[in-house]
Amino acid sequence: MASSAALSTIRSNCRKVMCIGRNYADHVKELNNQRPKQPFFFLKPPSSILLPSEGPVLRPSGVNLHFEIELGLVIGKRIQNLDTEDDGEILQYIDSYLLAIDMTGRNVQEEAKKKGLPWSIAKGFDTFLPIVGPISKSTIADPHSVELYLKVNGEVKQQDSTELMLFRIPRQLSDISKVMTLEPGDMVLTGTPKGVGSVVTGDVMECGLRVGGKEVEEARMRVEVKDKGGPYNFAET
Repeated sequence: MASSAALSTIRSNCRKVMCIGRNYADHVKELNNQRPKQPFFFLKPPSSILLPSEGPVLRPSGVNLHFEIELGLVIGKRIQNLDTEDDGEILQYIDSYLLAIDMTGRNVQEEAKKKGLPWSIAKGFDTFLPIVGPISKSTIADPHSVELYLKVNGEVKQQDSTELMLFRIPRQLSDISKVMTLEPGDMVLTGTPKGVGSVVTGDVMECGLRVGGKEVEEARMRVEVKDKGGPYNFAET
């Protein structure tokens, strides 16, 4: 099962969360996006991290809330100007793995894309990054051979293998590190497969991952969705 103390330490040590966008071909198609020629990435704030013991994901008023299941990496060693496509070489830079749900305000993101504005609001609300783990490197010998799944109210919505990534993890880390240094404790979310969709108050998301067809217990996560309340209400920029 997940270690609350270990996850709390991971959050405390995290300076930034780097997210790889459009890294599964079928997900690119389902959102009518263009397939990237190289990895692109964006940031989520560490304040969006939600640990398993901390309650529900909170949907801000006026936000169409979507789930995106992802394999996460916790960086263990400083990475700057890395240039490799060798799967074995990148293992030295990874401390452990996580399972994460990149919650997204889809209507907020779509408006930002249409107007050429940043996506930060769409990705950065408090509670918009539920995580579970950590998962050891001995458990995931090959991060490109992991089955991810996510259910909503017991119905499978996402279920695919990380072998379908358009850009593998060495390329992701190399490209990020040529722009900004990855520090120990930083997180990298490696992209989401097809099947993303909306959740509303009362929905329950359950997710996990399998290695060689076997469920990884420390990657099981269950999180409810509730309305946030308060003064915020999404309005057109």
